[in-house]
Amino acid sequence: MSFTIAVRQGPARLAPRLPQLAKSSLRTKPAPTRSFHQYANKSSNFFTSRTPVASTLLKTTPRNAFSQSRRYMQNYAPVQQADSGSLMRRLLTGGAIFGGTLIAVNAVFNRETREDGGMPPFERSYLNQTFLHTGLGIGIIGLTARQMIQSGFVYRLMVTSPWAVAIGGLALSFGTMIGTRAVDPDNYVPKYALWTAFNATQAAFVAPLLAFAPPALIARAGLYTIAMMGSISFVGATAKQEKYLYIGGPLLAGAAIVAVSGLAPLVIPATAVRTLALTENLWLYGGLAVFGGFTLYDVQKILYHARMAENGVIKKDPVNESISLELDFLNIFIRMVQILMLQQNRRK
Repeated sequence: MSFTIAVRQGPARLAPRLPQLAKSSLRTKPAPTRSFHQYANKSSNFFTSRTPVASTLLKTTPRNAFSQSRRYMQNYAPVQQADSGSLMRRLLTGGAIFGGTLIAVNAVFNRETREDGGMPPFERSYLNQTFLHTGLGIGIIGLTARQMIQSGFVYRLMVTSPWAVAIGGLALSFGTMIGTRAVDPDNYVPKYALWTAFNATQAAFVAPLLAFAPPALIARAGLYTIAMMGSISFVGATAKQEKYLYIGGPLLAGAAIVAVSGLAPLVIPATAVRTLALTENLWLYGGLAVFGGFTLYDVQKILYHARMAENGVIKKDPVNESISLELDFLNIFIRMVQILMLQQNRRK
């Protein structure tokens, strides 16, 4: 009966008795604990007191903790060294890729350099402003695409009708691009507002690809794209004036062929494996060559427009010039990502 009453007492009633219970427990020696299914005279190793072991552990804990922390730091130091070494190797590899591409492209395409003693200051300033706007536009595209991925906007785009998204995205992209080019460069607010909207539409196209590609692969593709465009831009800036402007027509024809090859899987049946593989290679590598040529053409076109702006024929407008370079960068970057993903899948 007393056992039942003790169990049913609330915590508030038991609280005043806690000091008495604690004193009585200190005065009385605890009885040896019996385990189930064993007799009282048998000793149990499982339920015996472990006070000596605990005191031993308490005495040795500081030394063991210090030695374990030293071991941890000693084991962690090589990991940091390995990470820094891998980072240095990546930087050296990127520098080697950029330098090698620059030397190779310059040796092949830039045998005839400028004859006017170098680039004039006005052309250099105009080209630098265009590159600055190109970098800002690519940064806006990257940040907007990342925000779209984190907010789930990419998933909502993918679960809706693909044709509606594609057609609506293309309409918005062309509309904002045409609107940006049509606004006078002196109207800064509508000009940059439409330019920002154009970059946002480009981010919506790039975000689904970035959502599935590994971050390390994206970084490699960005490094290769910068190396390729940087070397080609250097060639276009230091080459003879208007040397590569004639390739605009062939490049447009090549871009049309690349676009048709990209739409081939919608028309060609899935059983034609060789034809689909051929069109895929044409879209990837052919598009890489075509948009590399567009980079060379656009840089020389920017310098040509700089000379016209200096003479007062047209207005200075680096925002419009940056749109072409942004499109070149995005097309090269997308193909770089897909080529690296194909190589990674083949290794698996």
